[in-house]
Amino acid sequence: MGSRLWFRPKLYFCTMQNNEEKFKKVIAHAKEYGFVFQSSEIYDGLSAVYDYAQNGAELKKNVKEYWWKAMVQMHENIVGIDSAIFMHPTIWKASGHVDAFNDPLIDNKDSKKRYRADVLVEDHVAKIEAKINKEVEKAQNRFGDTFDKEQFLSTNARVLEYKAKMDEISHRLYKGMSDGNLEDIKQLIIDLEIACPISGTKSWTDVRQFNLMFSTQMGSTAEGANEIYLRPETAQGIFVNYLNVQKTGRMKIPFGIAQIGKAFRNEIVARQFIFRMREFEQMEMQFFVRPGEELQWYEYWKETRMKWHLSLGMGQENYRFHNHEKLAHYANAAADIEFNFPFGFKELEGIHSRTDFDLTAHEKFSGKKLRYFDPELNESYVPYVVETSIGLDRMFLSILTHSYNEEKLDDGSERVVLRIPAVLAPYKVAILPLMKKDGLAEKAREIMDVLKVDFMCQYEEKDAIGKRYRRQDAIGTPYCITVDHQTLEDNTVTIRDRDTMEQQRVAVNELHSMIYNKIRS
Repeated sequence: MGSRLWFRPKLYFCTMQNNEEKFKKVIAHAKEYGFVFQSSEIYDGLSAVYDYAQNGAELKKNVKEYWWKAMVQMHENIVGIDSAIFMHPTIWKASGHVDAFNDPLIDNKDSKKRYRADVLVEDHVAKIEAKINKEVEKAQNRFGDTFDKEQFLSTNARVLEYKAKMDEISHRLYKGMSDGNLEDIKQLIIDLEIACPISGTKSWTDVRQFNLMFSTQMGSTAEGANEIYLRPETAQGIFVNYLNVQKTGRMKIPFGIAQIGKAFRNEIVARQFIFRMREFEQMEMQFFVRPGEELQWYEYWKETRMKWHLSLGMGQENYRFHNHEKLAHYANAAADIEFNFPFGFKELEGIHSRTDFDLTAHEKFSGKKLRYFDPELNESYVPYVVETSIGLDRMFLSILTHSYNEEKLDDGSERVVLRIPAVLAPYKVAILPLMKKDGLAEKAREIMDVLKVDFMCQYEEKDAIGKRYRRQDAIGTPYCITVDHQTLEDNTVTIRDRDTMEQQRVAVNELHSMIYNKIRS
């Protein structure tokens, strides 16, 4: 994530066709089952702003805790902070956001719709990429098990032609972005004959830069107010607090500072549900190291962060690294961890070696020394920084889209189940009395009172037990406990597994340890 002071072309090839239908179902499911609502919906909503509903808030909280434990609790040399959203405006001058945090904007004269010029070109490239995927699919159907995909991609004349075209377009777009040549970016749109998706015409305005920061006023009177910004990233809050944290925490290099917080960007084109929003949340860690050792730590954090993602069990094939070919002016190495969303592989987390750019810039603009005295080297220096930055909302979306499954059962019925990793599921357990009478509800409440101390539990007694199972499947609850008449006789219950739908009889006094072990495994 981080700053948009750089641009990179998308030069990769999806191995799976976009699944627009599934994505639409996920979005509908998110609303129907209380995960994500359109913000201000009763007033017809606010574009690219969403609210997390009761189940979504729990899932989001669990993702934060899972990340925080991995990044802070399990590392003795990493601590966490929570910096303010409002920051001194000079901070954003020092970071480069005031002058360079821009997207290229273009309008269609007929539809009056506004677009990001680079996205129009990227969408055109994606259409060429889809043609490659179609060629691969046809070849797979033709040759079956003998099909060698890698060889096909590297030797098929039509595929090579498509790839060359993509490379040519991406190179020209990248050069225009890097050089600030907005005229050539517009000419590229014209040369590619890109039409407005709404009007279908090719009548475009000139391309112009659009700063993404939200500004507001701070002060007791309008005359005395100062212009400040809603932070577009959380990293700068770490950099300006680096020295305070180092001194008060007696931190020794190498050490890290982690933070989870809101950021705000006035996106020209916010799309794909919660993938790109105007108000979003980041989970970032800045790791301060000796100059010259940053690339070793960069490789370490690449490997460590990928292991964290894979620990959730969502399939190694759904992740990949994308190393940046062209680096931002502040970086000497950068890579993204990309996830296979229904709309293709997209950035989920960024790992960047930011050198000493940020601290040196803040030294210059603040006039304060931000150096570290290294007792082992007996010298002072500005530390280098390795950043890991993950979009919490994108992480949420990756879990939601991957876990959504429609299944046809052996008896011919169907169910929708969210196979959310148990450690992240909004509710770990549902307590379901078979019926409200005969003391079953009271016994279920007793069990609920014991388990809810350590687990998020949901109590439900309405409707047939089968319907209740289906509702819990739909919100991703890993385990359902059914209290029946046998429970009153021998103090055992039936526990049902969400994924296998298998049921087993368990003593009530064994439930806590059993659930705990299942969630941790």
